[in-house]
Amino acid sequence: MTHGISRRARVVAGGLTAGVLISGVAAAAPASAAAPAVSCTSSKAGLAAKLKKDITAALATRKGTVAVGLYDRTTNTTCTLRATSAYDSASVVKVTVLATLLWDAKKHNRYLTSTETSLATAMITKSDNTATSKLWKQLGVAKVQGFLTAAKMTQTKPGANGYWGLTQITVTDEQKLLKLITGANTVLSDNSRAYIQKLMGQVVSSQRWGTPYGAPSGVSVHVKNGWLQRSTLGWRVHSVGTFKGGGHDYTITVLTHGNSTMSYGITTIQGVAKVIHKDLMS
Repeated sequence: MTHGISRRARVVAGGLTAGVLISGVAAAAPASAAAPAVSCTSSKAGLAAKLKKDITAALATRKGTVAVGLYDRTTNTTCTLRATSAYDSASVVKVTVLATLLWDAKKHNRYLTSTETSLATAMITKSDNTATSKLWKQLGVAKVQGFLTAAKMTQTKPGANGYWGLTQITVTDEQKLLKLITGANTVLSDNSRAYIQKLMGQVVSSQRWGTPYGAPSGVSVHVKNGWLQRSTLGWRVHSVGTFKGGGHDYTITVLTHGNSTMSYGITTIQGVAKVIHKDLMS
């Protein structure tokens, strides 16, 4: 008898849960299923609390799984959400491919060839997949792994069998990469850093969505986005960007999957970016 009641209770509960999910009443979800919270720290009084509140609010009504990273050198501000969650990289890995190419060339004390330069330009500014595949094949996974090790990007796993778009990335590692691109270090030369930023600053207008959204005029913008649809977890839509101006020097990474469409993911990313730019500049 008890068994029958518990089974019926389970069936009823299951039906209620389904109804709740369909109607979109998120508040009815059990506390144990609560999403991880945005975490922020800052040397500027009040900024961490403001960012935490505004990023949380920007994501409150959005579906999908979102990971966020922010670092501002000027105010020593950091924000993270799901910093160690792994995502299929899609095209944001192209920044890592370019960094590997430059790191390897420097090790061999050589400049990029004209072919490499044109491939790198197409890969970053137009997100050209053929160019990326050529460079990925030329470098080989061992060199990519060598760069990742040098960069201490220990959570990044290069895609196997030439599938560079299935490289596993995290916010933590993407933020490490952006930090290397924007500040002097022993992994990437100043010339290499300037070259990566130059190409990320020349991305075609149709691909300048995402993290640059809401950046004030007078702030220099460098971006690389990625988008990929798969049979599970819907669309992966990602954006990494570096920004300088208005008294700030900052990097933003937003990784998302479980989006119903590419544009849905873009809207989610831009909601986060908009409040970050606003809060930093206020």
